[in-house]
Amino acid sequence: MVPRERMTESARRRRDAYAITPDAPFLKCEFGFYSLDEWKKQGMPQDVDLDELFCFDPPGNHVLGGLGWCEPALMPEFEVKILEDRGETEVEQDFAGRHVLYFKGRRNGFMPEYIDHPVKDLKTWRENILWRLDPKDPRRYEGLEERMKAAQEAAARGLMITQQLAGSFMYLRSMIGPEELLYAFYDQPELIDECMKAWFELADAVIARHQQYVTLDEIFFAEDNCFNHGPLVAPEMMQKMLIPYYQQLIRNVRRRQIDKSRHLYVQIDTDGDCRPLIPFYMELIDMDAMSPFEVAAGCDVVELGRQYPQLCMRGGIDKRVLARGRKAIDEMLERIFPVMRRRGGYIPCCDHGVPAEVPYEDYLYFRKRCVELGE
Repeated sequence: MVPRERMTESARRRRDAYAITPDAPFLKCEFGFYSLDEWKKQGMPQDVDLDELFCFDPPGNHVLGGLGWCEPALMPEFEVKILEDRGETEVEQDFAGRHVLYFKGRRNGFMPEYIDHPVKDLKTWRENILWRLDPKDPRRYEGLEERMKAAQEAAARGLMITQQLAGSFMYLRSMIGPEELLYAFYDQPELIDECMKAWFELADAVIARHQQYVTLDEIFFAEDNCFNHGPLVAPEMMQKMLIPYYQQLIRNVRRRQIDKSRHLYVQIDTDGDCRPLIPFYMELIDMDAMSPFEVAAGCDVVELGRQYPQLCMRGGIDKRVLARGRKAIDEMLERIFPVMRRRGGYIPCCDHGVPAEVPYEDYLYFRKRCVELGE
């Protein structure tokens, strides 16, 4: 571990959050934006550095990829092509093999409609996907030395080394479809099992290569397995069909660490109402961190912070409140920031991308207040 005095300021802030350090200054960051085009119409400079404009810190971590996020890490990806012209809309086959209904000329800023997915059964899984998840494909490791040199240099500055990957539900959903997947857990358990074996073998192989060069500080799963009333899959079903693969992967990662004294933080990212799954993940996979605590689904970081004092939390700022004016912004921040600052273990940001309904000047005010209350 790099001595604290050799760490960058943002690395210290991130590490303090993960260590649940009371009264430590907050890392200044944001989840993302759906508002930038609208803000440019409202006077935001066209080519501005957002970190400088909004007083964001550097992230304080170095992210290792190669294992997907919202989709699996296919090698090769599907050919992106237009399948059907429907006038104002068109159907495209995307890189993950899904058939997606888009507005012509638009690919971002709205929720697309997925009308077909590449996996229906074991036959289509093996024909369309399995061979694209080969952990031995040499293309997966092209440029590995250069990427690992950058990771080692980041580690020398104290940045946390984070391995990101598509979690089980996100991975399965992108291949099978959200509704179809829920039936498949019951109707095609052999398909789920074969998919998860491939998920594990790819993740284990890629991470093992990374671990030859660096010690991981965090393994970060993109999951999105909750909706506004709780988990989409019963915890009992998750424990039976998904969690054993997580447990084995985490065991393997810990066993391979160069610095075996280093704590490996486990983070789960899921929108929706994650509350029923917090004790579940903490017990079964030693989850240390979670995000983004969607307020509209009932997640209150102040209450959950009291209930789970050892949980590092990122998110929990209600994006809808940012559109209600400065008084509402002040009330929200003054309720959350002092309590969570005393507690520690909190990285404040919106509970998803900032929507276009938020006025640019009010977001600037929000950022100013975040700095005032979080330093």
